[in-house]
Amino acid sequence: MKQFTYTITDPVGIHARPAGLLVKAAKALDSAITIEKAGGKSAPATKLMALMGLGVKSGDTVTVTAEGGSEEASLAAMERFFQENL
Repeated sequence: MKQFTYTITDPVGIHARPAGLLVKAAKALDSAITIEKAGGKSAPATKLMALMGLGVKSGDTVTVTAEGGSEEASLAAMERFFQENL
C-alpha cells in the first residue's frame, strides 16, 4: 500500500466534472485507488457518487491510497492527475 496527501486547489473542490475524470483515470489503473478526506470519510476512486458524497472543497486535504497491482506507477499517475486537475 502506497499513499500521498494532496490539498485541493480547484476553487469548487471535487465536483462533477473532475470527479468524472478521476473515476475514468482510476478505472484505467491496475491498483485499487481510495480517496480519504480528513476526518475519516473515504471512497473508492472508481465510484462517482461516493467521491462526490465526500464533499471535498477547495483547501481540503485528501489522502490518496493505491493498493495492489503496480502501486508505484498507479500512485504516480494519480499524483499527476491531481496536480493537473484538482
